[in-house]
Amino acid sequence: MEKTEKGMLARSVAGHDQNRLYIIIRAEDEYVWLADGKLRPLEKPKKKKRKHVQIIHRIPESIRGQLENGKTLRDEEIKQAIQSESRKMAGG
Repeated sequence: MEKTEKGMLARSVAGHDQNRLYIIIRAEDEYVWLADGKLRPLEKPKKKKRKHVQIIHRIPESIRGQLENGKTLRDEEIKQAIQSESRKMAGG
């Protein structure tokens, strides 16, 4: 099993937010905390069981850069990274 890290993408597979992309803000054994910068800002992340998300073991470059430089993530950056990744996954 691959390690889950802060900054990785995750797709909800269950619940009213099914198929929505998020960025993992925090990860523990059974739960992950997710933010999308819009409906779920950093101040109010979504707590979700791991079995209800598909973890995409990839960190968007813009997010990776922020984390490696020790900078604090902002909602706007998360929102842009998710939009960019959504376009890539859709093939456009």
